[in-house]
This record gives sequence, structure tokens and C-alpha cells, in this order.
Amino acid sequence: MPARNSQRNQRLRREIAVEAARIIATEGQRNYLAAKQKAAGRMGASTRNGLPSNQEIEQALREWQQLYGGSVHDDRLDSMRRGAIAAMRFLDPFGPRLIGPVAEGTADQFSRISLQVFSEDPDEVVRFLMEHQIPYTQERRRIRWHDGGFRHLDVLLVDTGDFPVELIMMIGRDALQPLPSPIDGRPQQRMSLHEVEALVSSL
Repeated sequence: MPARNSQRNQRLRREIAVEAARIIATEGQRNYLAAKQKAAGRMGASTRNGLPSNQEIEQALREWQQLYGGSVHDDRLDSMRRGAIAAMRFLDPFGPRLIGPVAEGTADQFSRISLQVFSEDPDEVVRFLMEHQIPYTQERRRIRWHDGGFRHLDVLLVDTGDFPVELIMMIGRDALQPLPSPIDGRPQQRMSLHEVEALVSSL
């Protein structure tokens, strides 16, 4: 009986992961916890225990995109990476690094091109955009840091007409350490312009 219950729980866990991945891919939900809870609710499952990990959701998302994304997903990802290259060349004075779904290959129609930009002066990037007459909006993002505490990052949002670009301001000491991945908490992958160019040219 315990073995049967374990198999049932594993199957349910997998089904929740698949449904959460579908929610992320089709409904624009970027918060993995919210997607898991929504998936569990639709399936009548308890959210108190047994929910899949973020890594399981990420794997299910990649599988979903391989099955259903097809050439549309591949073309969009390629276009977004080329858009990232153009933005990174423009923002070269700030040593931009590409992070997030566009770097990792899971970007979809709801994704932004996420770039980290580095400066000692928190106003330098803003002045740069204003000098080039590029409109932007600003938001503040709360993230969990490596030590378990929380930090706030300023983010500039630019609408390029093709894909939204977010510039994550890495100021001073915050620039020294990669941000924690929202998937597993490990240092987040960040790609240089050269690395993104090499990735695009290899496909």
C-alpha cells in the first residue's frame, strides 16, 4: 500500500508540473509558485505538500515547448536573442549581460529581454537613455538574495517596438555577484555580448 501511494503521489506531482508548465507557457504566469498552486487547484490536489520543485516545472516547460512550440518558439527565441544583441551593442558602455528565459532558451510570447547593466552611478543609465531620447518606465523588484534575505533592484523598462527590454540596474557591490536564479537559487547564468553572438551564429 505505501508503495502504491508513493507511485500515486509521484504521478500527481508530475501531472501538476505539466499543468503548471502549460499555465506558464500559455497564460503568461511567470511566478512558479503561483503556477504550481493554480495547477494543483485545478486538479483538486492539496498545496500543503507534494508540490513539484521549480526545477521540475522548468523541465516540464522545456518539454512542453519542444512538443508544442515548434518552429514558432524557435523563431521567436532567435528573434529575441538577435534583439538582445542589438540592445547589448547599444548599451556597451554598461557591460550588459543577458539573463533569464532568453538566455536559457525558455522565452515565450510573454517574456522580456532581460539585461543586467553595470554602473557605479545609479543615474548614469537613466541619463544615457534620456540623451538618446529613449522613453522608459521604472519599477522596483524584490528578490531573495543568496543569504536568504531580500533585496530590491531598480529596473528600467524599454519598449523597442518588437520585444520589451528590461534593464536591471547592477550598482556598486550588487554587480560583483550574479543574482540568484528564481528557479533553484543558484548564481544565475549571465551571458556576454560575445557569448550571445556565438550562440545565435551556432544555430
